[in-house]
Amino acid sequence: MTPYSSRYASQQEISKFKIPKEGAPADAVFQMLKDELDLDGRPNLNLASFVGTYMEREAEALMVENLSKNMSDADEYPAMMVSIISHLWGVQKGETAIGSATTGSSEAIHLGGLAMKRRWQEKRDAEGKDKTKPNIIMGSNAQVALEKFARYFEVEARILDVSEKSKYRLDPELVKKNIDENTIGVFVIMGSTYTGHYEPVEEISKILDEYEEKTGNDIPIHVDAASGGFIAPFTHAHAGGPKWNFALPRVKSINTSGHKFGLVYAGVGWIIWRDESYLPRHLIFELHYLGGTEESYTLNFSRPGAQIIAQYYNLIHLGFDGFRAIMENCLSNARLLSKSLEATGWYTCVSDIHRKNKDGFNEENETSADYIAGLPVVAFRLSDAFKKDYSHVKQESISTLLRVKQYIIPNYPLPPKEEKTEILRVVVRESMSLDLLDRLITDIIAVTEQLMNADPMDLSAFQPGATTIEKQHQSKGVDHVNKHKAHRPMSKGVHLSEMVE
Repeated sequence: MTPYSSRYASQQEISKFKIPKEGAPADAVFQMLKDELDLDGRPNLNLASFVGTYMEREAEALMVENLSKNMSDADEYPAMMVSIISHLWGVQKGETAIGSATTGSSEAIHLGGLAMKRRWQEKRDAEGKDKTKPNIIMGSNAQVALEKFARYFEVEARILDVSEKSKYRLDPELVKKNIDENTIGVFVIMGSTYTGHYEPVEEISKILDEYEEKTGNDIPIHVDAASGGFIAPFTHAHAGGPKWNFALPRVKSINTSGHKFGLVYAGVGWIIWRDESYLPRHLIFELHYLGGTEESYTLNFSRPGAQIIAQYYNLIHLGFDGFRAIMENCLSNARLLSKSLEATGWYTCVSDIHRKNKDGFNEENETSADYIAGLPVVAFRLSDAFKKDYSHVKQESISTLLRVKQYIIPNYPLPPKEEKTEILRVVVRESMSLDLLDRLITDIIAVTEQLMNADPMDLSAFQPGATTIEKQHQSKGVDHVNKHKAHRPMSKGVHLSEMVE
């Protein structure tokens, strides 16, 4: 006779470690799970994630209606979208693109890597050469899925150091020094998860062209465009800019995540080969027990169909102009966040999308073409001046206090060799409106001021242990409990546009 109307409200606990002998009322289980899920972060404020958190009601309705649809059954949607995406990525005349729908970019990367390994093995067999020592090239900024491929499929991972000079991305000069006849391919990333930088696909392609001319070894490129695959084709930044897709003959396969900037809820990815000749035929299975003949090259069999339908909905509903407007908005908001953070003097951006690539343009009519190309990602750290003046403030505390306000903004070190630098990172997705962005900037300022004005002794309990940066300084004997300096707080009423100006 209570709103929860069940003994599970207070008198009895729902089993968590073993299946109970008797079931529990549906309303009680629903309410208990709902209460626990309320403790999760809000998806729209999870600014760490690249995965989309918003879809239109019509798309959601389509997904709900098709939740029971299993894509192991033959369906036209994947075939139609492989055609659409391959043309979006510049497939050349006379080539027959082939591809597969996946559960995400991780599966897609494994499929792309495996195809490269098998093609390399077949070539070595034909030449009567040893095939027991394959290796693959990637930067130390690579997402873990790329390393998983190497470990799971027994390929030596040659993980090359990144540096500030290489913009924390794969260094073409190191690629040149580490390729050999056993290199099955190079993973090049269109959008680093650390800083949002695009890796120089065209420059690396030229290096591999020169290597083939000297040695006869043909090394392919697989582009991991998990995030950038649905950004670069639409933004003005890549109109006539550096090539990255199938316009480069060296690029044999590309993957992307439909559930990132493809604007679909989690559960869909894509991999496409520029021509069917680059996907070894023996990797493809024919299935005859579903009422017809279906060809399959996946690591999964049963997989969700609703997300694939939602992807097709987005492509047809938004069209090219719709996607361009969304991606340009994301980049515009990311630039505004970057400029606002640096305007405080407290932060320095490691990402570069807010830095001009030319002078003399009208900022009222600016587009991404006027700035360095990259993902709408803002990677930032406390400025050197701030750390000198407020050495008692740890950067990880910014992340912790913002979590209190329900923002999820991670603080983590850059890849090995650069791990002395820690960064905070915000992914600006479609759902980051200008109003929410204004609130975010205001809250970052408020949290920073709160830490600046706090007593170092009070913070010592709140900030236990040393961060990576502090450990580096401590090893050099630097005192980290400097006298707290006076500070005149910034006006809480300041607007972000005034800050940038």
